[in-house]
Amino acid sequence: MTQTLGHIALLVRNYDEAIAFYTKSLGFRLAEDTDLGGGKRWVLVAPADSQGTTLLLAQAATPEQASRIGNQTGGRVFLFLHTDDFWRDYRAIIGQGVKFVREPRDEPYGTVAVFEDLYGNLWDLIQRK
Repeated sequence: MTQTLGHIALLVRNYDEAIAFYTKSLGFRLAEDTDLGGGKRWVLVAPADSQGTTLLLAQAATPEQASRIGNQTGGRVFLFLHTDDFWRDYRAIIGQGVKFVREPRDEPYGTVAVFEDLYGNLWDLIQRK
């Protein structure tokens, strides 16, 4: 049996602002945007060249879901964006106004820095050794 991780749900305040952030600030591609009716959409984004896991942008539908936007993991790094050129992507992301909350550093596993998405979720940008 073969298994893969298909999507990771990410709570967002608004579909369109989230799409704009991920496609413009991070350079992701919009993989799908399907209207499901009743104000719900199936929205998938992924790094431009990625063929693997996608983010499912899930607009919060209840007050409880809304309370988790930007803090789905209790303040820990939530997502890990791997790159083949750390400094290229670091400069490009900064150029789009994205805030890095931990400066680049070399670790035994690679070069890494932590940034926030538009809601405050923490991401690692990593070039693995």
